[in-house]
Amino acid sequence: MTEATRSALRSEELRAVREAQRTTVLIVGGGINGIALFRDLSLQGVDAVLVERSDFASGASAASSHMIHGGIRYLENGEFRLVRESVQERNALLKSAPHYVKPLRTTVPIYSTFSGILSAPLRFLTHRTGKPKERGAVLIKLGLTIYDLFSRDGGSVPRHKFLGRRRSLQELPQLDENIKYTATYFDASMHDPERLALDVLQDARSSNAGSFALNYVEAIGSDDTGVLVRDRESGEEFSIAADVIVNTSGPWTDLTNEALDRETRFMGGTKGSHIVLDHPELLRATQGREIFFEHSDGRIVLIYPLKGRVLVGTTDIEADPREPARCTEEEVDYFFDLIAHVFPKLTVSREDIVFRFSGIRPLPRHEDTAPGFVSRDYRIELDESGSVPILSLVGGKWTTFRALGEALADRVLAVLGRGRTVSTAGMTIGGGTGFPATDAARSRWQQRHLSGSGSRADALLARYGTRAADVWKHIEQCGDRPLAGATLSTGELEWMVHNELVVRLTDVVLRRTSLAFTGDAGFDVITRIADALAPMLNWGETRKQQEIERTVQYLDDAHGTSLETLARN
Repeated sequence: MTEATRSALRSEELRAVREAQRTTVLIVGGGINGIALFRDLSLQGVDAVLVERSDFASGASAASSHMIHGGIRYLENGEFRLVRESVQERNALLKSAPHYVKPLRTTVPIYSTFSGILSAPLRFLTHRTGKPKERGAVLIKLGLTIYDLFSRDGGSVPRHKFLGRRRSLQELPQLDENIKYTATYFDASMHDPERLALDVLQDARSSNAGSFALNYVEAIGSDDTGVLVRDRESGEEFSIAADVIVNTSGPWTDLTNEALDRETRFMGGTKGSHIVLDHPELLRATQGREIFFEHSDGRIVLIYPLKGRVLVGTTDIEADPREPARCTEEEVDYFFDLIAHVFPKLTVSREDIVFRFSGIRPLPRHEDTAPGFVSRDYRIELDESGSVPILSLVGGKWTTFRALGEALADRVLAVLGRGRTVSTAGMTIGGGTGFPATDAARSRWQQRHLSGSGSRADALLARYGTRAADVWKHIEQCGDRPLAGATLSTGELEWMVHNELVVRLTDVVLRRTSLAFTGDAGFDVITRIADALAPMLNWGETRKQQEIERTVQYLDDAHGTSLETLARN
């Protein structure tokens, strides 16, 4: 193992920022939108420092439904600009990030023909909900027709189609026999959101030597020289001066502004929860497509096959960003109820749950507007009352991160008095560059770049895209042994430490891999990974045991994996 690997890249970046003491733009918040801004500014040649109090893409960005979608239901809110932008960005991501973003066939079960036609205009005008009104076939047909018009892009995705009851049950025989129709259209899935965010971050870091990204560094206040930050690993505090500060901390935007002595009331997020089921029968029932439908309370929910598991979500509950978001037992009951509504022949239980997660959407303050009608669009607020201007991002969603990053960067450039030199539109992301588009091309690429990897070739290509070639070269040059079957090895872990800013054990288990998501992060696996990480990150025995205990407790508390008992035995 090289000394560079031992020191880890984060230490080098932290040292550079601490010594420089200033940057042009300081970005507070390392979710996908902060990362998108970081990339855009770096490409313009603008030096930027991004600080994130936890790991990159570990907050709201890690709690998504794993979809890149145009937001068909936003049409009912009248958010036509957002829908148009969303479908354009979805189509673009299918091309620029083909390693992580894939076409997703989506089917909507429909129980009536005309329901909702009279109530829909009222909901559109008032944005308040009384007794839920089911959306019938006519209303859904109208929405999908408009959606198809927005989605035109040289056939990136097929147009929608309607089927009657008989044909619908032939295609999906486990569906509720009381349906009258199904409507099927295409959106896109996002298999590894945290890794997609990391890929965007890597592109940013490689494009500008004067830009740095620091995880586990928290903005805690301000002083005469700039923003006071704390390294949560060492406890060290230091200041970073900047010409512009951008607050992209999502649901915590008001809390960040408060720490920076700016009082705002921008945010009013809602909690969304999901569960992940290891249920082969339910997985087969979906036939590889997302089931997207309206539950009895008027909430749009989904059942979605992913990574050999089934993702079920989501709720929409008022939330306090000061409190950790958790998926409750009441929400689990809600999910089981909706599964029974769509697939009444199937039985699910809590024993089938391998992972659960919850996050707060970065929605604007919405007073008495019903949660489902709160705008999913974004806006940018500029505060020039202090010595350094602060831009605050309000809102934003995964699908539009590139366009949002560009719009936010344009506002920053305007404040700096600088112009744009390059656009990110159509720019390939990380491992999407040269990604093989067909089975034949995939086979040829693997033979050329992953020769000798055997059964690991598909997993490496899925995890890294074409960056897998560099990963495999590293693995071949070092001693390598398995840590989690064919899912992770010591050589790959070492590559992550050296290249992907790994700081803690949870970074690997939750975000650099999908081990926790798929229910494969057992206590033995966690312990083996910690044993391998310890020499790479200079952990002593005490720190290693702390990492194991902290990871097990967090998985138990936040994700319901019930490993804490094993840790004590």
